[in-house]
Amino acid sequence: MIDYIKGKLVSKQATGVKGASIVVENNNTGYFINTTSRNISLAGEEGSDVKVYTSLIHREDAMILCGFLNKEDRDIFNILITVSGVGMKVALVLLDEFSGCDLISVVITGDYKELSRAKGVGPKLAQKIILELKDKLINWQKTSPLDISDINIESKEVSQEAVAEAQAVLLSLGYSADESKNAIKIACKTAKKNSPEEILKESLQYLARENG
Repeated sequence: MIDYIKGKLVSKQATGVKGASIVVENNNTGYFINTTSRNISLAGEEGSDVKVYTSLIHREDAMILCGFLNKEDRDIFNILITVSGVGMKVALVLLDEFSGCDLISVVITGDYKELSRAKGVGPKLAQKIILELKDKLINWQKTSPLDISDINIESKEVSQEAVAEAQAVLLSLGYSADESKNAIKIACKTAKKNSPEEILKESLQYLARENG
């Protein structure tokens, strides 16, 4: 419903009864947005302009806005809250502990011990999150792998499997096939090793710069 809100940063609060939050004024309306301490630290000074990518959560008793300073974190948040047992609060805790790129890397490698570092996320929940989220990220739209025959790689061997896995995650985050392919082409040239998480990390960083 609301992709992003661009306006003046009226206030920001790293801690509070409702957790980290910011208020953004747009067209004489102030939007209260739940966020993470990580985003609070990255936001500018109060009174500066800000662009926040949002997710609207509709409950029986309330409508809640959650927001992030980059599209990737917002899109990962939207996928996180579809995992059973993961609500808004747990998703925000995870994206406070990990950046979007790091969280995806932890999920793909299946490192539940690392994931359980997040406050309130025990080993059992961490394993459940990895199991369901990895399935959602990798298997969704994996039926149409990219043709990497025209990707020029200098002295590197990039496997079709690594590219397909990275592509599946980008598609699940809402990027188009062309956006995914362009990002992966760049990532394959800069990635330090042939692994889906490394290619994905480089791809997301490239897309963040392009969309910034």
